[in-house]
Amino acid sequence: MLRGAQLRVTRPRVAVLELLRRHPHADADTVTRVVRDDLGTVSTQAIYDILGALTEAGLLRRIEPAGSPARYELRVGDNHHHLVCRSCGEIVDVDCATGTRPCLHASDDHGYDIDEAEVIYWGTCPACRTGSGVRGDRTARATAPAD
Repeated sequence: MLRGAQLRVTRPRVAVLELLRRHPHADADTVTRVVRDDLGTVSTQAIYDILGALTEAGLLRRIEPAGSPARYELRVGDNHHHLVCRSCGEIVDVDCATGTRPCLHASDDHGYDIDEAEVIYWGTCPACRTGSGVRGDRTARATAPAD
């Protein structure tokens, strides 16, 4: 992936990609913590630089749900959407509502050539509805490795 995007292959970049493969929707703090656990000393700035370079190269997608830090994922180019639990913060992917880009047709495009729509659905996940979810616990499980 890195070579295909004409980026140098480095251990920190590979570690970031591997983490996001296993745990989509991770935030930068989680990425930093896990990469440091795997590789030792890696600066916070290096992680932000890696996330920025991978996003700019089109290898990552950055999403920013309201009230949440930016999250990163490997699923790019398909214009899928996200569902966020209002209680615990868990984020899951939702395929495009209509199946074609840009998924939504604006009632007035104001002359823009629309090529993408970002939709975030909000609700309460099954675990929180039944009382077994605790705010933050599922987010941590969704973004941090279990190993």
